[in-house]
Amino acid sequence: MLRRLDLRGTDTADARALRRHLPRPEAHVEPPVEQVRAVLDEVRADGDAALRRLTERFDGARVDALRVPPDEVAAAVDAIPADLRAALEAAHANVWAYHATQVGPETTHHNGGVTVRELVRPVDRAGCYVPTAAAPLVSSVIMTVVPAKVAGVPEVVLCTPPGPDGRVVPGVLAAAAIAGVDEVYRVGGPAAIAAMAYGTESIRPVDVIVGPGSTRVAQAKREVAGQGLVGVPSAFAGPSEVVVVADGSVPAEHVAVDVILQAEHGPEGLAWLVTWDEAVADAVTEAVARLVPASPRREHLERTLSEAGWAVVTDGPAAAMAVSDAIAPEHLELLVDDPEALLPLVHHAGAVFCGALSPASIGDYVAGPNHVLPTSGSARFSGALRVDDFRKHIHVVTVDRQGLDEVADHVIALATYEGLPAHADAVRLRRAQVPTP
Repeated sequence: MLRRLDLRGTDTADARALRRHLPRPEAHVEPPVEQVRAVLDEVRADGDAALRRLTERFDGARVDALRVPPDEVAAAVDAIPADLRAALEAAHANVWAYHATQVGPETTHHNGGVTVRELVRPVDRAGCYVPTAAAPLVSSVIMTVVPAKVAGVPEVVLCTPPGPDGRVVPGVLAAAAIAGVDEVYRVGGPAAIAAMAYGTESIRPVDVIVGPGSTRVAQAKREVAGQGLVGVPSAFAGPSEVVVVADGSVPAEHVAVDVILQAEHGPEGLAWLVTWDEAVADAVTEAVARLVPASPRREHLERTLSEAGWAVVTDGPAAAMAVSDAIAPEHLELLVDDPEALLPLVHHAGAVFCGALSPASIGDYVAGPNHVLPTSGSARFSGALRVDDFRKHIHVVTVDRQGLDEVADHVIALATYEGLPAHADAVRLRRAQVPTP
């Protein structure tokens, strides 16, 4: 199940060189750009009619009304099992409490006679995407909607694929009701991204699109963001990934289940074990081989592991962490005796889980931080979804006469060097014509 990659004796100090030698899923190398663009163009041209065609083509469902009626959304809360409702409510409370810590007061900075204030404003309308093809990700409803609500976004909409019967998964609707979603639409894949970016007869365009998804969905978000239509967080939230660093202090079966847990989401992600103990690599590989055939998600596990399941052996802890940094995984687990000692070596990861009792699944559901995380190496320059992904920071500059005198010569010097005379005249004229108090 896990192929072996022996990096002992390899120089891991040069991250760029190391990255070129580490295998990654093929989908990460060549995104399906042309396929995605064809879907985007179809929706842009034909609106709701295109959404219905594409929903039948890709989801096997015929839908008439694209919006799920609000009373159907509200009723779903009472229709789901009691334990699921309790879990969703607990997750909502924890995620809200954590994201509320990201909201601070507006700031004011004084620099002599120049005053700079910062205004924080939410976007007008946010779009959340929640996939259901590989699994009914009710938790992603909470994770995408809550930070938008905490940010104060007035309108939050959710797009999610329908089942073959044209209906949305009840748990997704219940999560939407608990999270306070304003509108729910039954449309999925790149078509949903196009609808939220361009707008159709039924779906008004949004300002920001967030949420996990397949490589095609992630590429669609890149395309519409590149067109300047919507904001998309810089992270590439695509197929799920995990790197587990282990030293033998945690039972092999525990390590193995953590290696495969993100692989349950389906293909195109990655699942890596990294260790400096060959006996650990052997034991975990054997445990994975036992667990996968018994799993009801066997097909998803086997597809992911066949493409991107690796047991990597390094020279030591520092080399193991260098390998993790080169991958820049979505989830990083430190299943070692002293995880705190390795934390200073972590520079690139979406989220880190420390110690034997901290599997990534707790972060996926109820810990509080967001589980919409950077994939495909984008943890090198971005992080988890957060409140500021739904807010704008607007600076307000006020200059009094003292401030004008303090900065005028500098402005004139810089503007003159850049060959922009009106920039210089804007302060020169004021200094000459506005009397000193």
